[in-house]
Amino acid sequence: MRATTLALIAAFALSATAAGAAERVTYKSAKAGSSYYQMAVQLAEAMPETISMTVEESQGSVQNVMEVLARGGDYVFTTPPALVRLAGAGKAMFEERANPKFADIRALFPIPSLTMHFVVREDAGVETLEDLAGKTVLLGKGSFGAREGAKYLDMFGLTDSVDVADAELSNAVGALKNGQIDAFVTAGSFPAPNVIEAAAGTGVTVVSLTEDQVAATKRTRLEIPAGTYPGQDAPIVTTSLPVVAYTTTAMSDDTAYALTKAYWEQKDALGQTAKWWDGVDPSFLANIDGKIHPGALAYYDEIGVDVPDTAR
Repeated sequence: MRATTLALIAAFALSATAAGAAERVTYKSAKAGSSYYQMAVQLAEAMPETISMTVEESQGSVQNVMEVLARGGDYVFTTPPALVRLAGAGKAMFEERANPKFADIRALFPIPSLTMHFVVREDAGVETLEDLAGKTVLLGKGSFGAREGAKYLDMFGLTDSVDVADAELSNAVGALKNGQIDAFVTAGSFPAPNVIEAAAGTGVTVVSLTEDQVAATKRTRLEIPAGTYPGQDAPIVTTSLPVVAYTTTAMSDDTAYALTKAYWEQKDALGQTAKWWDGVDPSFLANIDGKIHPGALAYYDEIGVDVPDTAR
């Protein structure tokens, strides 16, 4: 009896030690309810027992970058690489808040990009962006997709010939199905839930951009593979805003290595939960602005991934 009791105590102690040994990290992503917050939760749930990841809601990427100034080595956050570049240079929204600690930001791994979708009713006769002339388009308000959509309409000479619907993006699917609009613009990881919803009740087409149009936007080119959406027989050429998980040099090499290894080893399983994870591959490392954390870099070198010299 006494031996059994001692064995149970020993087992409990080992369990407690193992639990206590888990590396604790905080992952700050986006607003609760957003697709990127859902990604954060999925990622936290996929982590091995050796990593305990707490997800924090964020009000946006700028806040995520700013919190580098007050956080320690357990801090992981997501942001477009362009904001890391601006923070390091003390420009734009960081001009009044420049700080040398921004130079300590280091990349870990890419996550699904914000991908532009120009979604049109199949019966609207729209095959190119130019065909949007004379159509009613819903851009939404305040989001990256709304700002980017308006920029593209202006850039390609469509501002005066398109009727922009005064409505929120949340109304887009219903308005498209009811014939109140001909198209809507949305930005998010693909496959985008609102595009799938629109395709389920109404035939839709996601318009491809030409190579010249992609180049003119100065955004990152991205192809949405054929078959991503119902009735989509060919890849869709569009633009994207890369998003990357970052930390700082305060994180240990061992922790950065473990996090990066866990991410890539779990990515296939994550893709079975949500298809947007399938849109990420190691080639996205080319989108990183700045340096990769030495611990993450050790993992990439170990598995033979090609890392740009500028990120080393």
